[in-house]
Amino acid sequence: MSEPRKTAAELLAAYDGPPLRIMEVCGTHTHEIFRLGIRKLLPQNVDLISGPGCPVCVTQVGFIDEALWLADHGVTITTFGDLVRVPGTERNLADARAQGGRVQVVYSPLDAVTYAREHPQEQVAFLSVGFETTVPAACLAVEQAQIQGIDNFSLLTANKTMPNAYQALKGSADVFLYPGHVHAITGTGICEDLVAEGVSGVLAGFTAKELVTALAVAVTKAREGAPFFVNAYPRVVRPEGTPAAVTLMNKVMEPCDAEWRGLGTIPQSGLKLREEYAGYDARLRHGVPAIEGHANPVCRCGDVLRGICKPSDCPLFGRVCTPQHPVGACMVSGEGACSAYYQYDGGNLL
Repeated sequence: MSEPRKTAAELLAAYDGPPLRIMEVCGTHTHEIFRLGIRKLLPQNVDLISGPGCPVCVTQVGFIDEALWLADHGVTITTFGDLVRVPGTERNLADARAQGGRVQVVYSPLDAVTYAREHPQEQVAFLSVGFETTVPAACLAVEQAQIQGIDNFSLLTANKTMPNAYQALKGSADVFLYPGHVHAITGTGICEDLVAEGVSGVLAGFTAKELVTALAVAVTKAREGAPFFVNAYPRVVRPEGTPAAVTLMNKVMEPCDAEWRGLGTIPQSGLKLREEYAGYDARLRHGVPAIEGHANPVCRCGDVLRGICKPSDCPLFGRVCTPQHPVGACMVSGEGACSAYYQYDGGNLL
């Protein structure tokens, strides 16, 4: 009589191979794994580490300083709410608003276009931050502004793409837990290509069942010893991704070098507006000068994003840096690792 099949949770708990470091590339995975109590299922030889998958967290300090420059020069800033409290070199957008700058929270780039249409006397810039998941919406906003003849709208871009970031992170973990929402747009090609370079990974969804299954797949395949890739989120992620969204991105934007907090400048890992849409580039339209931002030198957000340390290893964590008074972007964002550790680990300083 054959033994009964083990559940994913049992397979995960039974892992007895060599120590395994799994990087949660996606910040939402970090939060959901904490929130759902999945860490309690892990054996001692499996360690989950955070990666750079929070778009707000990897946005460079200089970008916030550029947005502050625009606000100081009369441009209305439209942005998602979490960017308002991300520290620049000396202050944040909430400070700019308190000092008389116009900072409007919106829920989509199209909302920013609507705001610009309804306020023709204002120059309006949308802070375009995010990975491939949100880029199509920003591109659609530019197209709509062009179609509607709205000439007081622009993007301040800090969009980033994951393929070259994976290259930069090679060796930082044994297995990547790939971000499902990104690959729902881009497909699985890059993940499959990385296997040939010795990089292992599992594409994961966001429910308890999907996350535990993905982790069980990771430890089971890792025990076999060969590099691997498994799409454990097939109900959403198809090999080809979403071709229409990719086509739109390629039409409106093109690759460029981009600075990532903690990772430095990664070649061809960012996106900028193509020349045909340069009129919607806030830097060009408003003559934004070159600005080099400077993060708090004690803050270890960059190390957290590279998987070098955990949030609790930072001397500021839970002491000086809290959700109420964040020093680094990783404590601000709803997808930030420091925010997750503080919220779900009780601000544990040990």
